[in-house]
Amino acid sequence: MEASDLLRNSLLHLAKSTRVRDFVEEAPVSRSVVRRFVPGAATADAVGAVGQLQVTQRMATIDYLGEDTTDLGQATHTRDAYLALLSELARHRYTDDGRAEVSVKLSALGQSLPGDGHRIALDHARAICQAAANAGTTVTLDMEDHTTTDSTLESLRELRQDFPAVGAVLQAYLHRTEADCADLAHAGSRVRLCKGAYKEPETVAYQGAEVDRSYVRCLKVLMAGQGYPMVASHDPRLVEIAGALAAKRGRDPKSFEYQMLYGIRPEEQQRIADRGDQMRVYIPYGEQWYGYLMRRMAERPGNLMFFLRGVATRG
Repeated sequence: MEASDLLRNSLLHLAKSTRVRDFVEEAPVSRSVVRRFVPGAATADAVGAVGQLQVTQRMATIDYLGEDTTDLGQATHTRDAYLALLSELARHRYTDDGRAEVSVKLSALGQSLPGDGHRIALDHARAICQAAANAGTTVTLDMEDHTTTDSTLESLRELRQDFPAVGAVLQAYLHRTEADCADLAHAGSRVRLCKGAYKEPETVAYQGAEVDRSYVRCLKVLMAGQGYPMVASHDPRLVEIAGALAAKRGRDPKSFEYQMLYGIRPEEQQRIADRGDQMRVYIPYGEQWYGYLMRRMAERPGNLMFFLRGVATRG
């Protein structure tokens, strides 16, 4: 196993450690350092971050943090948090032309609840999609670990019957994703392609450098299709390849977009926006930031170094 894979797996393991989470959350320096990646816990924090981005011609997708919910009350709370967020975004007119949308995880809406979990999550997602449509924007349905891929795509198909603009997320590290890209690269289909942020076995997922090669193959399929690719990567080489593929296919800059995470490579985000391409920033907010933060560290070792430098400096 490569050193980078070992580090990644270790961080993903820490994401599930209650003891480490409690230490990080209680450390007096942690909150100020985390602010780079998560603007805050309240709706107002997320809306404020969107406003700052829109001044610089960057778009946004907002995620109310939480997943693997096994409590109906929490799932309902998450739905209501999105409804309140969309109302505030619309009040500020940030949702005009879809410049601010939301990203939703089905597991946060009750997918894992016993019995009717799938139906409950789907009903909650429908309510969020309706609120987004009322606000003049849409929803992107986040993808989680590989065991939920089929059920998430099934929910996507159901939601698109009434809300055709709902976006899909596909993860390049899964062996199946190139075929999924071909299925979803049709007109009107919004598809976010990311590398993948969960610990997956070799039987279903590429490892190491093979993930990048799969990402490029999937990009080629999406750029050649009639859909709307959303290129979610901070890797300079993959961003450059995406631009070259778009140019080769004669794509209009409005027919695809780049996506990066809040707080990561902000100068590059701005450079892409300034050159006239579409740049959307993924903004997470809420109290449940620990698991999100650990996955960001696992995706990119540079993020871990930033966090550790921040703790050392402020400590």
